[in-house]
Amino acid sequence: MQLIHDLDIDFVGNRRKFFLVPIILFACLIAAYIVKGGPNYSIDFTGGIMMQVSFEQPVEMQAVRKAVDGAGINSFDLQKSDNMYIIRAKYDIGSQAKFESDINAAFKKDFAANKMTIEKMEFVGPVVGEYLTKQALYAFLFAFLGMIVYVAFRFKSTLWGVASIIGIVHDVVLSFGFLVLVGKEVDITVIAALLTIAGYSINDTIVLFDRMRENLRIHIKDDFATIINRSINSILLRSVVTSVTVFIVACALFFWGGEVIHTFSYIMIIGTVLGVYSSIFICVPLVYEYDIRKKARLKLAATNRK
Repeated sequence: MQLIHDLDIDFVGNRRKFFLVPIILFACLIAAYIVKGGPNYSIDFTGGIMMQVSFEQPVEMQAVRKAVDGAGINSFDLQKSDNMYIIRAKYDIGSQAKFESDINAAFKKDFAANKMTIEKMEFVGPVVGEYLTKQALYAFLFAFLGMIVYVAFRFKSTLWGVASIIGIVHDVVLSFGFLVLVGKEVDITVIAALLTIAGYSINDTIVLFDRMRENLRIHIKDDFATIINRSINSILLRSVVTSVTVFIVACALFFWGGEVIHTFSYIMIIGTVLGVYSSIFICVPLVYEYDIRKKARLKLAATNRK
């Protein structure tokens, strides 16, 4: 940690090298998106069939999940309440009879001594999926607008607010891309995870911007590049320790948290790393890049007036 404290890295001078990393990642993930044929949406967004079943005797969720998977139902959600289970699966709207037959056969095979009763069976239409998609988009839109307003008000610079949102978009889009890359389902849990990543990302960025603002007041004679490098190097330890802590917890959830939280923890692992990267190597360098270009334009305009 003392080594991290004593670092004096020229982040500003190497900013264009750091910009290449997300560009390369975006290109690779776009290629993966095309090859995969787009995201694998869950029943939350596509619609499907919902079946509610009950057992006379208690049954472990993992055993039910294994039986449903053995019936050839590859994409499904499972919820439990006492001895009752709700199975939601992406399935052909015209295949209700086959779906029921497959589930019956699988349960009779795996739970022959435990009577199973189908309590209810109905379709979940795509209209629900459309509604959830709109709500998810509204959630991101209002979150982004709120963050821009907050950062702009706190640091008295709309530019800093826009730069922070560019960093968040970088984290969210790349995290979603890595999700598509491994073929995981996109459901409501994914939306929650992406919004959580956005929150972590803006937190790191605000801490860095706050240190920059302090140094701008204290070291008024230093140039902007020196202040930025000093600010990043001074908060690097804090960012690394915080992110490593979240990363360890996310890894623990990924390996031992069970299947239900597997996708959420996967996004948190990817997003935690991307969040640190965007705050240090994208948001602040973008502010600097805009600043030097603005000064160059003003200098050119002054020269032309002469």
